[in-house]
Amino acid sequence: MEKSQLAGIISRLEAMVAEDNPAQEQQRRFEKNGQERGVVTYDKESATFILEELPDKQRFEFDNVDLAAIEIYELLND
Repeated sequence: MEKSQLAGIISRLEAMVAEDNPAQEQQRRFEKNGQERGVVTYDKESATFILEELPDKQRFEFDNVDLAAIEIYELLND
């Protein structure tokens, strides 16, 4: 059985939330076939994930890890 891509995305997002260093902004980059598709930033103050889709620079905010993961999954599988 193949490992779930969605579970991997959620794991990366949860690691951003768990990071204890408030001085550093948490950021993760998501790629497909070596091409960067999006950048996610976690804002601890507002507890939101900010997804910037590349190359069109659209920005989306999510206060739910599942919704953020689904959007990233769709971005990577377009």
